[in-house]
Amino acid sequence: MTIAEVSKEFGLTADTLRYYERIGLLPAVNRNSSGNRDYTQEDCRWVQFIKCMRSAGLSIETLIEYVSLFQLGNATIAIRKELLIEQRKQIFDKIEELQGTLEYLDKKIDGYEEHMLKFEEDLKKFDE
Repeated sequence: MTIAEVSKEFGLTADTLRYYERIGLLPAVNRNSSGNRDYTQEDCRWVQFIKCMRSAGLSIETLIEYVSLFQLGNATIAIRKELLIEQRKQIFDKIEELQGTLEYLDKKIDGYEEHMLKFEEDLKKFDE
C-alpha cells in the first residue's frame, strides 16, 4: 500500500506516518523501485496498534519504550505486559474521573432546568 492509502485507511496524515517511522515507532517501511514507501500488512498492523495506543492516551515516549522492548524479543514480555497494565490502570482512573464529572454535569443540567422554569414563571408574572 502507498503512504496515501495507509493515511486514508487509518485517518493519519502522511507526515504522521513518516514521523512514526523516523522515531522508531514504526519499523522501517520497505520502498518500491521508485523509492516510495510500500506498506505491508505487518506495517499496517503496527500503524493500527500505534493509533489504538495513542487513542488510549499512551505517550509517544511510552510507545517508543514498548517498541524497543518488543524488538528485544520474548525476554521482555513481562515488562511489556506491565507497561500495558499500567496504561490500562491510567485509562480506568480517567474513566472514573470522567464518570464523576458526567454525574456532576447531569445534576447541574437537571437543576438548571428547574431553575430556568422558575425564572421563566417569574418573568411571566412581570409581564402581566
